Amino acid sequence: MTVAIVFQTSISLFQYSRSKKALEKLKDLSQPNCKVIRNSQIVEIKSHDLVMGDSLVVEEGTLITADGTIVHSNDFSVNESILTGESFAIFKDRTQKEPFIFSGTTVASGLAVATITAIGNNTQLGKIGSSLAGIKEERTPLEQQIAHFVKKMAITGAVVFGVVWAINFWNTQQVLQSLLQSLTLAMSILPEEIPVAFTTFMALGAWRLMKLGIVVKQMKTVETLGSATVICTDKTGTLTENKMSVAKLFLLSSNKIFATSDILSEDENRLIQMAMWASEPLPFDPMEIALHQTYKTTITNDERSEYQLIHEYPLSGKPPMMTHVFENEKGKRIIAAKGAPEALMSVANLNSKEKQQIEEAITHLASEGYRVLGVGIADFPGVVFPLKQQDLSFRFMGIVAFYDPPKQNIRDVLESFYEAGISVKIITGDNAATTESIARQVGFKGYEKSITGNELMALQDDELKSRVMSTNIFTRMFPEAKLKIINALKSNNQIVAMTGDGVNDGPALKAAHIGIAMGKKGTEIAKQAASLILLEDDLSKMVDAVAMAEKFIQISKKLFNTSFPFISLSYSRSLFHWRWAGFILIFFSHSYYFP
Repeated sequence: MTVAIVFQTSISLFQYSRSKKALEKLKDLSQPNCKVIRNSQIVEIKSHDLVMGDSLVVEEGTLITADGTIVHSNDFSVNESILTGESFAIFKDRTQKEPFIFSGTTVASGLAVATITAIGNNTQLGKIGSSLAGIKEERTPLEQQIAHFVKKMAITGAVVFGVVWAINFWNTQQVLQSLLQSLTLAMSILPEEIPVAFTTFMALGAWRLMKLGIVVKQMKTVETLGSATVICTDKTGTLTENKMSVAKLFLLSSNKIFATSDILSEDENRLIQMAMWASEPLPFDPMEIALHQTYKTTITNDERSEYQLIHEYPLSGKPPMMTHVFENEKGKRIIAAKGAPEALMSVANLNSKEKQQIEEAITHLASEGYRVLGVGIADFPGVVFPLKQQDLSFRFMGIVAFYDPPKQNIRDVLESFYEAGISVKIITGDNAATTESIARQVGFKGYEKSITGNELMALQDDELKSRVMSTNIFTRMFPEAKLKIINALKSNNQIVAMTGDGVNDGPALKAAHIGIAMGKKGTEIAKQAASLILLEDDLSKMVDAVAMAEKFIQISKKLFNTSFPFISLSYSRSLFHWRWAGFILIFFSHSYYFP
């Protein structure tokens, strides 16, 4: 028994040590330094040295380290998917109704100065992290089964102990000897091999999952994974790539919409070129990166190195647009603009028919979940450029449609879950149109029906329990709504797995029976709340993990044989048979065993 206990403890400690080391390597979201304005000078300080009222300077590519209110900005947009699940960057300035920045989000473009209003646990990020402390972890089905088994065996042992002690004392009249002998017999009935066997199997399962690129923080999760009946998955970064891609083009001259996967004509390629020239030469914004990538793959002659940016109009106007002017050594000039289609329409010379065609294209593309960007070109031979870009004479070329593409293998992953009898639900902070479009593309079942976070929070408990079972797409979700979905599914006796990578997924990840975080794109809060971590952010690994866990359950059922009145181990059944036979023999022949 001592050897077994040492062996079992060693396995647990070894697995915990490996998981801890793997998690430490994944802590890549911390940013130790930030820039603030103090004494009219921009200085760089440690993030933990920020104080209320500091003027924080954030710029393209940086991680925002505190909550604040924008007091100045220039072409400033923020990717808040970590908090909201929204895959698109949001443009912000101090004139908006909510001119706020939040800790943990990243700057997609431009620069801003913000007055710090919250730090540490008082930020939106910190509040979500603090809320995890109030969520209690539930026992796994295996733990409940073993607890029930132990209770039954304890009662059985107590009854056996009492009966044998009474009979033995009646014959011998020796209290101490009767107690020792009855205690020995009662203890021999208890299957002490069960903890060792199950710990060994779970440790082996955790080790094999580690080989697949899945960090198991608690070995008991291996068993729970095989019992999962529902998998709730985030959209952004889990089903999709979490990066912009040029999907479709609308060309005004032909009044047609084309997919970029089609063979493009010269005019369509020129639309892509002009959209790229309207972008920054060194892009950071996801849409501009996508435009540069599409330009590189569709154009045979890359002219970017031949042109220099000679004039720039930053993002401005309502709705906004931006214009870049490039020129090569021969004096050839390119003036390209991009922005909201309405902005380009307002500065271009369009007739009523053309405006109607553009509006119809916008409506069609937006209904399919795409984000649209208008593209226009202008001619200006002079040297002194107008103060406003709107004063240039633009021609409306067309529209570029972007979307966050689904991962290539996600359709096969969903099919594998369906074949295993596991229901899949999408819980995302993104809008319904975008989510339903992605769901339709990947073969997701039940994409026709969805519900928003605000609608969900308004439901009564009984109606909520029914809706979460009949609805598979949940959009515009926030942390409280996600947590409510998980609890409602659990109240329907479902074994719930939840995947996510953002801070807003933290409470739901912890409340689920199996929380699954993304190793690369996942936030630290998501990783801490989860019980499994996918090192490569690949949901297909979960298919192998579930299959492995199901095998574990099959073996467990053989070992944990409930057909006998008292549960016994299959591999040591013969041992239990002689134990029970010995007990019966002793019970009826006590005078021979206890003279």
